[in-house]
Amino acid sequence: MRYLRIAWRRLTAMRTALVLLFLLAVAAVPGSLLPQRPLNPAKTASYIAEHGAWGRFLDRIGMFDVFGAPWFAAIYLLLFVSLVGCLIPRIRVHARALARKPLPAPRNLERLPESGRFETSATPGEYAATARETLGRRWRIVQRAEPSGAVTLSAEKGYSRETGNLIFHVALLAALVLIAVGRLYTYQGQRIVLQGADNGFCNTISQYDTWSPGRFAAEGKVRPAPFCIDELTKFTASYSAEGEPRTFRADVVYRTSVSAKPRTASITVNHPLRLEGDRVYLITHGFAPRLTIRMPDGSVRHDVEPFIPTDPTTFLSEGAFSQPGKDGARQDIGISGLFAPTPVDEGNGKIGSASPQVQDPALSIFVYEGDLSGSGEPHSVYSIDTSKMTRIGTADLHIGQTKRLRDGVSVTFDGWVPWASLQISHDPAQSYLLIAAVAMVVGLLGSLGIRRRRLWVRIAPAGAAEPESPTVVTVGGLARSDSGHFPTEFAGLLERLRGRATPVEPVVSADTIGAGKD
Repeated sequence: MRYLRIAWRRLTAMRTALVLLFLLAVAAVPGSLLPQRPLNPAKTASYIAEHGAWGRFLDRIGMFDVFGAPWFAAIYLLLFVSLVGCLIPRIRVHARALARKPLPAPRNLERLPESGRFETSATPGEYAATARETLGRRWRIVQRAEPSGAVTLSAEKGYSRETGNLIFHVALLAALVLIAVGRLYTYQGQRIVLQGADNGFCNTISQYDTWSPGRFAAEGKVRPAPFCIDELTKFTASYSAEGEPRTFRADVVYRTSVSAKPRTASITVNHPLRLEGDRVYLITHGFAPRLTIRMPDGSVRHDVEPFIPTDPTTFLSEGAFSQPGKDGARQDIGISGLFAPTPVDEGNGKIGSASPQVQDPALSIFVYEGDLSGSGEPHSVYSIDTSKMTRIGTADLHIGQTKRLRDGVSVTFDGWVPWASLQISHDPAQSYLLIAAVAMVVGLLGSLGIRRRRLWVRIAPAGAAEPESPTVVTVGGLARSDSGHFPTEFAGLLERLRGRATPVEPVVSADTIGAGKD
C-alpha cells in the first residue's frame, strides 16, 4: 500500500500532468506528418511501399494510425487519471480559500516588501470608510478592530488567477472526455465522385469506398443523416507558376433528404458543407482517363476510371480498367496505366509528370488479355490481377490517339475528367469541444494575466497622552508570484490613499505667536 500511495501521489502531481500533456502533444505529431490509414489508405500503402523496411517498422508500431494506437491510448488515459486526481483536491482547497476571510494585518507592516506611512486628521473610523471606498469593489476587504484602538483593513484580490487555472484544467479534462465519447459515436466515410458523371451517393454505409465507424456507430446505435450528394458538377484546382496548390473547389448538387429539393453548394479546403449535423469535406482530387475499348468480339466499350496519385507533387497517377468478355472465352481485357498531367520522358520507356497542372496529358497503358478472375486473392480496385492474363501490348497515348493490338483489340484515349474525394464526418461532440477550447483559452489568459495581491491598512488613533496628535496610517502590501508589477501598483494605491486623507493642520504654540515682537 505504501508503494501504491507513492505512485498515486506522483501520478496526480501537477508536474506529472504537464509531462503527460507534453507527451500527448508529441505523440500526435506523427499523425500530421505521416499519412494515416483511416483517412487515406491508398497514400499510406504507397508510403509503406516506397520506404520498404522503414515503412513496415513504422506500420508495426502504429505510426499510420496514431490516434488508434495502444501507446497513444495509454498516454491519454494516464493524463485523464492524473488530471482527475490533481484537480479534485485543488478545487476543494480553492473553495475553502474563497470562503475564508483575508488574514489579519501583521504586527509590523513596515517589514513587508512594500510599505508606506502618512498622517491624517480624520478619526480611524472615518478614514477606514474612506480607504474602503478608495480601494473599490475589486478588493475583498475585512475591517477589524485591535485592542489598542487601531482599525485595520485586510484586503485581497487575484483569486481569479487560481480560478482561471482550474477552469483551464477542467476544460482540458472535459475535452478529453468529449474526444473519447465522440470516438464512440463518430463515423467517417469516403467516396470518390467524378465530375459530371452519374455517380452520386447517399449517406449509407453501402455507398462509401471506405467506412470507419466508432464502436457505437458500428453497432448501429447511430443513425446516419439522410442526405444525398447527387452530382459533382464542377471541380476547380489552381496552381502557382511553381506548381504549388492555391485553391481547390468542388461544386456539388445535394439534397438534405431523399425527398427534398436539390440544392447547390461549393466545398473548399477547411470549409466543409454541413448537413444535418454531418460535415462533407473535400479531401483530395485526381484525374479519371476516358477510354474507348474495342473488344475481341467486336463490341465497343466506353469506360472512365479514377486514377490514384502516386506522387502528391506532380500527380502522376495510376489505375486500371477491366472489361469482361464472353463467358468462358478468356477474352477479358485488362488495362493498367499511368496518367501524367504534364508528361516528361524519364528514359527507359518510363513516363513521368513535371507538374500537377494539365498540359497535353499522356496515358501510358499496359494491355492484357485473358481471365480477369485471376488467382482469387483480394486486390485493389485500382489494379488488376494478371496471373491468368497475357500482355498483348503497351503504348503511350495522348488525347485522340489509338493503339491497335492483336485479335482486333484497340484502345483510344478520349480525354479525362477530374474527380474529388469527399469525406463525410459525424462527431456529435464537436460543438461541445469548441466550448471546451474557448474555456481553456479564457482560463489560460486568466491564470497568466491575473496576480494575487494582499494589502493591509492600519489606522492608529491619537494617543491618550496626546489627544491632539494626528491619526497615523500605515500601509503594507505583498504579492504572490508577482512578475515585478506590484511595486508600481502599490505606489499608485498608496498615493490615492494619501490623497484621500484629511490634511493635518499645524499646531500654533504661544512661543510661535510672540516670536516676532522683539
